[in-house]
Amino acid sequence: MMISREEIVKRLIEITSENQVVTDKEVLKQSTADRFRKIEWYFGVYTQPIPAAVVYAESKEDVVNIIEFANENGINVVPRTGASATEGGLETVIENTIVLDGSKMNKILDINTTDMLVTCQCGVPLEVVENQLREQGYTTGHSPQCKPIAQMGGLVATRSIGQFSTLYGGIEDMVVGLEAVFPKKGLIKIKNVPRRAAGPDIRHIVIGNEGALCYITEVTVKIFKYYPENNKFFGYLLDDMKTGFAVLREVMVRGYKPSVARLYDEPDAERHFPQASKGKCVLVLMAEGPAGIVQATSEAIEDIMTTYPQSEKVDPKVIETWFNSLCWGLDVLEKEKMRTINTKNGVTTTEVSANWSCIQQIYERCMERIPNEIPDMTYLAAHSSHSYMNGTNLYFVYRHNIDCKPEEDITKYHLPIQTIIVEETIKAGGSMCHHHGVGKHRAPWIKEEHGSAYPILENLKKSYDPNGIMNKGTIIPIIK
Repeated sequence: MMISREEIVKRLIEITSENQVVTDKEVLKQSTADRFRKIEWYFGVYTQPIPAAVVYAESKEDVVNIIEFANENGINVVPRTGASATEGGLETVIENTIVLDGSKMNKILDINTTDMLVTCQCGVPLEVVENQLREQGYTTGHSPQCKPIAQMGGLVATRSIGQFSTLYGGIEDMVVGLEAVFPKKGLIKIKNVPRRAAGPDIRHIVIGNEGALCYITEVTVKIFKYYPENNKFFGYLLDDMKTGFAVLREVMVRGYKPSVARLYDEPDAERHFPQASKGKCVLVLMAEGPAGIVQATSEAIEDIMTTYPQSEKVDPKVIETWFNSLCWGLDVLEKEKMRTINTKNGVTTTEVSANWSCIQQIYERCMERIPNEIPDMTYLAAHSSHSYMNGTNLYFVYRHNIDCKPEEDITKYHLPIQTIIVEETIKAGGSMCHHHGVGKHRAPWIKEEHGSAYPILENLKKSYDPNGIMNKGTIIPIIK
C-alpha cells in the first residue's frame, strides 16, 4: 500500500535532514514540470500533480538512500539537476512524486591534465567547470546554449550536444566514466579508461537515460587544449536550404571538422542576422584548434565555396558577434517570459535528425504542413546546427498567438506542431529527437522510433527499474 504524503516527507527528513527537504507550496508547484510547459508557467498556471517534496541530495549516499526508500515503497522519483529540460522529462505525472535535486552536489572533484580528464559531481554547472578549465588553457568542448544553467548530470542524462559538436562530438563522445544509482543495483561506477572491448559499452545504458533508469551522481569527461586565439569565422549567403545542405555534406564527406557548421533558412537567418541576410539563407562555419588545423580547415572551406559561385560572403565580424551572444542564462529566459506575457505570443522548438538523402524532404514537408494545419502561426523557421558524415539535424522554431487558455496551449499548438515534425521525420527514416531527448511528450512514438529494437529498451527498464519508480512516463510511455 502506498504510504501517505506526510509519511514520505517524514521519512525523507529522517534519511537526509530537515534543511534538505522542501515542501513550500510555491516551490512544489514550480517543480511540477520543465520548459515544455513554459507557456503555462509564464501565466502562473500549473496543471501537473504536486510532488510530495523536493529533496536536495548533498552526497551520493543521500541519493542511494532516497532511491532505496522510494523503491521499497513504490514512489515515483524525478531526477533533476539544472532543470533546463525542454521535453517534459521533469513533469511530475504521478501524485506524491519525489523530485530528487542534485544541484547541491556541485564540486569539481579532479582536473587531470595528464590524462586530459575532468571529474565533477552531477550538480556542477557546465559554465563553472568550463570557466575553470579555460583559465588553465583547456576546454570540455561542450557548449550548448543552456551552458550557464545546465549541470553535468542532466547534460549526460539527456544526451546533450553543444555548438562545437562537429569538432568535439556530443556528450556521448566526451564521457569517459561515470557513477550512477540504480533502484535494483544501488551505486555503480564505470571506470575512466580511453577505450574498452570488454563487451557492450555499458556507459550507454546511463548516457541518455533521462532519469528513467538511474540517477547520475558523478561524471568524468575528456578535456581538450583551448586555442581561442586561432578561431576563424565564415559566413555565406545562399539561395536555398537545398544548396546549404549540399555544402554541409561536402564539408563533412571530405573529412573536415569545423567546430561550428550551421545553416539557417530565410526567416531564421533574418532573425539571427538582420543586418546581413538580405532575404537569403545563411551558412555559418567556424574553424577552431591548433593553428595548422585551423589553416587547413579554413582553406578547405574557401575552396569548397568556390564551387558555389552564387554564394556571397558575410563579414566574419558579423558571425563572430552573433556567436558570442549564443548562450543564454536566466536573464534571457526572464525576457522571453515577459515578452510572451505582454504579447500573448509564444515561441517553442522541436529538433530532429536525418540522413542527407531525406533531410530536404523533411524540411519541405514540415514547412508546408505546419502553417496549413495549425492556426495562429506568426513565425516558422528552421536551421541545421549539427552535421555528420551521413546526415544532419533540423531545429524547427515556431511562434504562435496564444488564442486560448494557457493550459490549452500544449494541446492546441505545441503538441500538434511537434506531431507533424515527428511524423514526417519518422516517415522519412530520420530520428524524432536529436538532442533534447524523448521526455514524456515524444514517448508515444518510441516504439515507432526504434522499431524491432524497441524490446531491448523496454527490457532495460524492466531489468534496472523493475518497480517502475524512476521518472515514470519518460522514454517509456505510461500504459493507461
